[in-house]
Amino acid sequence: MRKNLTVVSCLLLATGVFAQTEKKPSSIGFSVAGTDFIAANDIKNTSISDAKIGGFSKLNAGFAAHYWKGLTKNIDLSVTYTGSFLNRLPQTFPDQVADYFQSLGASFNIKMFHDKAVINPFLTAGIEGYNYASKFGAQSPFGVGLQISPFQGNTFLLAQAQYKLAYSDNKVNHLFYSFGVLAPLTEPKAKVLPPPPPPPPADTDMDGVIDADDKCPTVVGLAKYQGCPIPDTDKDGINDEQDKCPTVAGLAKYDGCPIPDTDKDGVNDEEDKCPTVAGFPRYQGCPIPDTDGDGVNDENDRCPTEAGPADNNGCPRLEQFNFNAKNVQFATGKAILTKGAVTELDKLVKILNEHPTLKLSIDGYTDNTGKPATNLTLSQKRADAVKTYLVKKGISTDILTAAGHGIDNPIADNKTAAGRALNRRVEFSVAQ
Repeated sequence: MRKNLTVVSCLLLATGVFAQTEKKPSSIGFSVAGTDFIAANDIKNTSISDAKIGGFSKLNAGFAAHYWKGLTKNIDLSVTYTGSFLNRLPQTFPDQVADYFQSLGASFNIKMFHDKAVINPFLTAGIEGYNYASKFGAQSPFGVGLQISPFQGNTFLLAQAQYKLAYSDNKVNHLFYSFGVLAPLTEPKAKVLPPPPPPPPADTDMDGVIDADDKCPTVVGLAKYQGCPIPDTDKDGINDEQDKCPTVAGLAKYDGCPIPDTDKDGVNDEEDKCPTVAGFPRYQGCPIPDTDGDGVNDENDRCPTEAGPADNNGCPRLEQFNFNAKNVQFATGKAILTKGAVTELDKLVKILNEHPTLKLSIDGYTDNTGKPATNLTLSQKRADAVKTYLVKKGISTDILTAAGHGIDNPIADNKTAAGRALNRRVEFSVAQ
């Protein structure tokens, strides 16, 4: 008996242990009850399958008073006092003259759901002390229950069915049925939450500058630029803080400046093959070349691969090859080469063979004796005679040009015999 009372005391003390995790508020309840000693006696003496369970004829009317407290969301502790008025007892009941049976104990109730569920089955088990007549004992209730929540708040209907197993020599095992209501001692007060703090000022781009002060609210920027990114004035992809030429588009490798043009010729150094000497774009930044090194650039040099003086357009003079055009003479009034002319033209053939890139212009002239038309024809024939001789010597006709100019371009005075002799001439000019 003392051991059983110790168990009951421990169950009662458990209420305080679990107080910090209280879920169901402290509640009290009352139930109508029925106690069946006859069916329980049959179960003890036979088996559950052979026992005749049920029927109001076997029930002793009674009641139950409850105190419940939630330990967790799914576990409640209950302390229950029961009273039964005995008028239907088995023959084996220890005291047939007893007229009242009472018990007090505690149980754990393990619920399937939390208290917000409308229908919530649970299992129950515990320890109780009982008394009838002058006898005392201990018993354990084992059973099932149903918690029904048809109301708002924490008021429930309770239905339970238990088998109570006695531990003492007084074999008073019995079935216990109850149905009642359970209501909280006090409804828990709803927590009054403090008002939420005002939302922080909006900063859409999360750059630390609130939208109200941000001139670029959707683009991350800096406070010193009013929330905008570092500017790039020249739009070259290099911000002004890193750009040494912030107003002129440039490249990162030149710190935001354009590609330099050291010689200031309009061709940047990356494209300039002569970056320190001024030149022209068509020569990739280099000066106009002078291939033959005669001081006349190739664009002005009619013979860019043959050195010649500037006053002859960069072409060589035939005289420098020991050729004397004055020795190319014709019989008077005819287009027949003299022997001296042939000798001199042979020198010219050698010159042209040694310098195959040269081109030769042959220009025939006359003095003013005779009719101009006749003189023009004669000058052309003399130029053609020279060309014909050169071609016969193997010179390509493609590099020879023959033209007669008559009395044009005199080089001496036609009033004297000496002057007229000088004007009856063939001139040679070299090109390339």
